[in-house]
Amino acid sequence: MKQLAVLLSFTTILASCSLYHKVVGPHKSAPAKDETASTSKKKKKNSTGFSHVLNSKDNEYRLKMAEQYYATGKYSYAQQLFESLFPYVKGTPRYEDVYYKFAYSYYNDKDYINAENIFKSFTETFPASPRAEECDYMRAYCYYKQSPKVELDQTNTNKAINLMQVFINSHPGSARNKEATDIIDKCRAKLEAKEAENAELYYNLGFFKAAAISYTSVSDNFPDSKHGDEYKLQAIRAYYRYAEMSYAFRQEERFGKVISECADFTERFPDSKLLPDVVKYRAQSNNYLKNLKNEQAKTASER
Repeated sequence: MKQLAVLLSFTTILASCSLYHKVVGPHKSAPAKDETASTSKKKKKNSTGFSHVLNSKDNEYRLKMAEQYYATGKYSYAQQLFESLFPYVKGTPRYEDVYYKFAYSYYNDKDYINAENIFKSFTETFPASPRAEECDYMRAYCYYKQSPKVELDQTNTNKAINLMQVFINSHPGSARNKEATDIIDKCRAKLEAKEAENAELYYNLGFFKAAAISYTSVSDNFPDSKHGDEYKLQAIRAYYRYAEMSYAFRQEERFGKVISECADFTERFPDSKLLPDVVKYRAQSNNYLKNLKNEQAKTASER
């Protein structure tokens, strides 16, 4: 009996161990812990290492490390060191190079707001530098890099256009002028697309007068656009819908506007493939006006 009790007790212990392994599983968590601890220790070591460099009183050592961080793409470390070294290098031939790399450390870190400001500051601090032209260009380019998607606010796109044009005017013989011109064209294409989208939105929402004015504005603002005749036709369509939906006493004036816009289209785009559509809108508008006059004459005779 005593032996049976011992056997049962031993069986229970084995079952418990088996259940523990099923629920908890084999002991694999320890290496993961060690790995996490190792990664954490490494990060701490790196952070401690940079702190040691930053707080060093040896300026030549700090400058050497700033160059090393810059070369290896650790731009946030390079920025802090370069800035802290300004008082040490100011007034020496090395000041310009440190300032130049300081600007590019922000640019390479994709911090275009600060980069633009530092490139500008570089041109003001070193106006006679051979790098001044490049930094003047990079200042404008930083705004181009901040130019957002078409549907968003285009303030930075406009700034990029203005500053690229200023660059071209200030450096008439620069090899960068072709690229600056290309960027202006890209930015203008984006502004054109933005205005065209706004006009289309007005049209789709049924705000036909606003759509007509907006399409006319796009056509006028971008006279060299390859879509100029399309914008003008859309303006005619919008004016036509606006006139069509107006009260009868307003229709004469508004269909007259459609006819006027059709005449302007024919003058501006005499070879356009869209001319048949314009002719159709002019004919329909004339028919509306003819019917209106007949109605008015009939009403007058019945009085």
